[in-house]
Amino acid sequence: MRLLDVQALDLRLDQLAHRRRTIPEIAESERLRVERKQLESDMITAETQVTDLTREQRKAEADVEQVRSRRTRDEQRLQAGQVGSPKELESLSHEIESLTRRQSDLEDVELDVMERLETAAARHDELRGQYTALEERLAEVDRSRDAAFAGIDAESDQIRRERADTAAGVTDTLLTLYEKLRAQFGGVGAAALHQRRCEGCRMELDASYLTKIASTPDDTVLRCEECGRILVRTLEPGV
Repeated sequence: MRLLDVQALDLRLDQLAHRRRTIPEIAESERLRVERKQLESDMITAETQVTDLTREQRKAEADVEQVRSRRTRDEQRLQAGQVGSPKELESLSHEIESLTRRQSDLEDVELDVMERLETAAARHDELRGQYTALEERLAEVDRSRDAAFAGIDAESDQIRRERADTAAGVTDTLLTLYEKLRAQFGGVGAAALHQRRCEGCRMELDASYLTKIASTPDDTVLRCEECGRILVRTLEPGV
């Protein structure tokens, strides 16, 4: 019966190991990390766009200022009466008109760049906010995961100690066979013989084999004729 106790403890350890591998926080943490990586990429793209548009805005401002300064100088010359001939006066007037149109066009460009920069900066700020919130959520999930790990590990350690104490009452030869069969049969190397049925494979044993079992000494290692697992006799009469 001690071997069945070992088997029960091993199954409990297997269940805890499975639970440790599949706690929801693991999948959630992985999902958030993928999302964070995508956000980081999006932030780099947004930051690059802000940098490029900032440079473009400075150029647009410089272009406008250059045309504005030239136009101001021409207007000052005109107002100061520094133009002598009618032909030069006409030429200067045409140039001022041309500069006025050019300044207007450049100011439109400047305004467009400013609007695009404002949109890009808002997008970058939005992504930073999302990133901050995601980092906080990820930290929370990881703390919950680690707490779950700690609880499972503490329970597993306790069961391992109990298992070691229990296995000390099983012979080395039987324990070695049990471990080998356990690896073969999905974690179940020993099963109870209950109501003429192997609890490992759930098959009912042949009557002649049951008779043979009944006549063997109590310390004989029995094997299920169907699945090969170690059979442990219970207190049921006749087996």
